[in-house]
Amino acid sequence: MNPPSRNFDVLIFDLDGTLLDSLADIANAANEVLQQHGHPPHALAAYRHLVGDGVRVLFERALPSAYQQDSEMLDTCVADFKTVYDRHWDRTSQPYAGIMELLDELVTRQLKLAVLSNKPHMFTTACVERFFGQTAWAKVLGNLPEVPRKPDPAGVHQILSALDSEPTRCLYVGDTNTDMLTAKAAGCRAIGVTWGFRSAQELSDSGAAQLIDHPHQLLECLS
Repeated sequence: MNPPSRNFDVLIFDLDGTLLDSLADIANAANEVLQQHGHPPHALAAYRHLVGDGVRVLFERALPSAYQQDSEMLDTCVADFKTVYDRHWDRTSQPYAGIMELLDELVTRQLKLAVLSNKPHMFTTACVERFFGQTAWAKVLGNLPEVPRKPDPAGVHQILSALDSEPTRCLYVGDTNTDMLTAKAAGCRAIGVTWGFRSAQELSDSGAAQLIDHPHQLLECLS
C-alpha cells in the first residue's frame, strides 16, 4: 500500500461539474418548474452559468428579470424544484471519465475524502451514495440551513474540524469560481478542473492554484 501524501491528508471535492456530470438532470428539473409557472425555459448550455450557488440563486438567475427578486415566486420555485428533481435526479447524471479510478487511488493512498456542495444536502447525499457509494467518504456535506453556502468557508472548516485536519493540509477541488473562492477563503489549495461547467479562464481569474484537464492529473498535485 502506498504511504499517505507528505503534504496533504484531506481532499474536498465539489460535486456537480467536478465529480458528477449532472447538468442535464438539473436543467430539466429547473425548466419544468419554470414552465409550470409560465416562464420560458433555458438551453442546456445556459445552465453552466446558472448553477453552482444553490437552488435559490439558480432561480434568481433563471427567472425573468421581473421575478428575480420576488421572494414568493422564488420560494415556490425552490420548493417545486425539490419535488421535481426528486423524481429524476439520476436519469442522465454520471461520474466523469476517470473519476472512479482517481477515487480508488486516493483511498489506496490513505487520504481522507470529502464532498462539499451547494446542492441541497438530501440530494448531495443521495447522489454520492448512488454514484460513489463504494468510496470510503470521510464526510459528505450539502447545503443545510445552519451552514452558510459556498463561497463562505464555513463548510470547509466544519469538514476539516471533523477530520482533525487544517486548511494547509487540504486540497479543494472544484469547477467554478465559487469553488475557487471557497478554497481561498478557507486557506486551502484551490485546484480547478476544466472538464466541468465553467471555463479555465474563470477558474484562473478566481484564484486556482492549479488547473487540471483530467482526473488522474490530481495525483500530481499531492506533493
